[in-house]
Amino acid sequence: MAKENADIERSSSSDKSGSLRDWTDRALEGEFEYLGRMNDPTASAYIKGPCGDEMEFYLIIERDTITDVKFYTDGCSYTRECGQAAAEMAIGKGIYDALDISPRKIMDRLGSLPPDHKHCSILAASTLQKAIADHFLKK
Repeated sequence: MAKENADIERSSSSDKSGSLRDWTDRALEGEFEYLGRMNDPTASAYIKGPCGDEMEFYLIIERDTITDVKFYTDGCSYTRECGQAAAEMAIGKGIYDALDISPRKIMDRLGSLPPDHKHCSILAASTLQKAIADHFLKK
């Protein structure tokens, strides 16, 4: 019975509609598609947040479009969720459109964040925008 309940709970939480799940479950299911580091990115950035979590973003930008993105963090599951959401929203976007990815848009995409973890969305958005700024500074 407990196994059936666990299977029901897992299947009901496996949609991508914005519900937060444990990052290890998502990683095991291959849902953190953009988690990792990148060799020779066009642009990159690193920020250490006020909570101590660190985030990195790596971008490949071709003709002012983000064609590949990776993020890496040593942070909590909420930081990983926010990094993944930011990466999903950035891939395929023009660099100017990607600058519109805000903490609010990340929170909206995820559905909700606990009040004491809203800063995770700020860390993800800020690191992505800093990586885009790195691209502009290299031009």
